[in-house]
Amino acid sequence: MTRTTNATSGKTSEARTRLLNTATRIFYTEGIHSVGIDRVIAEAQVTRATLYRHFSGKEDLVLAYLDQADRMMRGQLADAQAGTGSAVDAVRAVAKSITGGIQSQGFRGCAFLNAVAEYPDPTHPVHQAVLRHREWFLDTITDLLARIGDAPADADARHLVMLRDGAMAAGCLFDPALIADTFLRGVEGIVQSRMQAPTPVD
Repeated sequence: MTRTTNATSGKTSEARTRLLNTATRIFYTEGIHSVGIDRVIAEAQVTRATLYRHFSGKEDLVLAYLDQADRMMRGQLADAQAGTGSAVDAVRAVAKSITGGIQSQGFRGCAFLNAVAEYPDPTHPVHQAVLRHREWFLDTITDLLARIGDAPADADARHLVMLRDGAMAAGCLFDPALIADTFLRGVEGIVQSRMQAPTPVD
């Protein structure tokens, strides 16, 4: 992925930031395939030459959009866990941060699930970027749940991720507050189950 910086300040160029922010907004709200590169150029108020100076093409721009979404998600989960006193508190905080997104203005579901629906070919770079993000998220949830109780955490982590996926899909179709409450109840059920599970015997 191409990243152009200002030679004097070392900061990402203002034009690149404007292009990426514009693409992020339109791709997320309207879909990726429905948005042409000319639309992004026009709304970002840059020239075609400027776009190609920062990105090799639309696919590169889409990958940058997903990379930015991945970084935001990682930061969101890190912030949610900061200052929590226990693993249980950390899982609950992460769950609440997810429901905060579901109830935010302009919520349109999961950027990664939306993207992979448009790029079903498992060999495509966009599809691969989604899989890498999903692997990170599942690993993160597995590590968190493994700190609660002694039972293996893999199945519970997959359960929580599936609950999250369902909440992200339903959150833009039904009452987001109701969806958020349902999701939190499901996560709490997983937490309580792990707290009450008997210690495995060797």
